Amino acid sequence: MVEGLGLDVSMLVRLAVAFVLGLPVGWERDHRALSPGLRTFPLVATGACAFLLIGQHAFPGEARAQGYVFQAVLSGIGFIGGGVIVKGKGEIQGIATAVSIWITAAVGAAIAYRLYWLGVVLSLTTVATLQLLRPFRHHP
Repeated sequence: MVEGLGLDVSMLVRLAVAFVLGLPVGWERDHRALSPGLRTFPLVATGACAFLLIGQHAFPGEARAQGYVFQAVLSGIGFIGGGVIVKGKGEIQGIATAVSIWITAAVGAAIAYRLYWLGVVLSLTTVATLQLLRPFRHHP
């Protein structure tokens, strides 16, 4: 904590790491000209991280209260993810993007709780799955 400013440098670092780990997923979606893209995913990771950091700061040592914050973040992300799923022309589209948003929020959550290794693994496996398994998608 930087005295006089109320600034916790470790929080800023975690927000920055969450942002950086959200970028590869956003880049993958943007690279394929899919929306949401490059801007959305780092913001999802950073936002999830920020809300959980706020919960930790507002309710230190209160696991139940922090759990409520965590649940609220998950509900909000579910709402956002649901917004990218569309049904049309006899098929449903956007499920992989919705799940990517969900996982990117988990990246931010992992970083908020200093589980850096988990955030990195989630980010990389999400991008790898979207890239490497694309040729195996079922198309009717």
